[in-house]
Amino acid sequence: MLKVDEKYAALADAPPQRSWWPVVGTIVFILCAAAFPAFANAVGDPSLIGLAIRITIYAIAAASLNLILGYGGMVSFGHAAYFGIGGYVVGILYHHFVDGDPFLGFVPGTNQFLITIPAAILVSGLFALVLGALSLRTTGVPFIMITLAFAQMLFFLFLALKAYGGDDGLIVRRRNVLFDINMADDTNFYYLTVAIAVIYFIGFARLVRSPFGLVLGGIRQSERRMAAIGVSTYQYKLTAFVIAGMGAGLAGALMANYSKFVSPDMLHWTKSGDLMIMIIIGGTGTLFGPALGAAVLIGLETFLTSWTEHWKFFLGPILIVIVLFSTGGLASLFSGWSRKRE
Repeated sequence: MLKVDEKYAALADAPPQRSWWPVVGTIVFILCAAAFPAFANAVGDPSLIGLAIRITIYAIAAASLNLILGYGGMVSFGHAAYFGIGGYVVGILYHHFVDGDPFLGFVPGTNQFLITIPAAILVSGLFALVLGALSLRTTGVPFIMITLAFAQMLFFLFLALKAYGGDDGLIVRRRNVLFDINMADDTNFYYLTVAIAVIYFIGFARLVRSPFGLVLGGIRQSERRMAAIGVSTYQYKLTAFVIAGMGAGLAGALMANYSKFVSPDMLHWTKSGDLMIMIIIGGTGTLFGPALGAAVLIGLETFLTSWTEHWKFFLGPILIVIVLFSTGGLASLFSGWSRKRE
């Protein structure tokens, strides 16, 4: 992480107003999350556990995009590329583990969770470093378009990789192994995913409230002013871009393990659009907004698809109503309520 003088941090965004609701909300979430599998089994619908896993994974992915979009002011339509890369790292390593031949002739395949997840994070971060180093030479609309172009290039690359399924995708027959935990059990995988998400959001909160996060907020407000006082804005933006890519890679690796399948659709620009919608619904530049947005979007999608095949026709108006009547996203409604209670 880059060091910054206090005078730089003073010109960045002021820390958010202290409120008791994030602490209470976190405690309530942990208690509810712990009891959720028992609730799902009690109501006779174990599929709710799978729904909760998907929401948790997409909450991580949306939060990673929120770092550069909400806190850094960088609108990227290519963030799904790192989500897909993380998934393909798990799928490709498992593929070579089953076949017994090393990847590229020297990288052995593996099905170990403690190897594939860090590998997915590292590879996604490296891709984000290369693509970010090029993309961040531009700003505004050109930046949006170049991130979209790079993401589509990677999408078509994996589409053409017939050795790894091409457009049919790649099957991961068994979830990665973690000690003696039965990873095939959705309940066990749910608790693991929630634990990872809690650790991720704790780290995310510390990051955005650190001097680095404050400077990133200052760059969002006025990059020219921050550059004028001597801040290397490019380095800060690139660092944030890489961290965001690593978070998306983590989410992609978890999704590959959960669904036991990866496909080029994970890298498509529409997936980036979904992540952006989650952030807008929940609230840009907020800690838990992306998680709220993920819960709303995936929950509505699941409910509407079970009701009608034309579910997108109804999803659009619902999302418009949510955005219109929750200025600043759903997170602003909760923070506003807590301030009134205080």
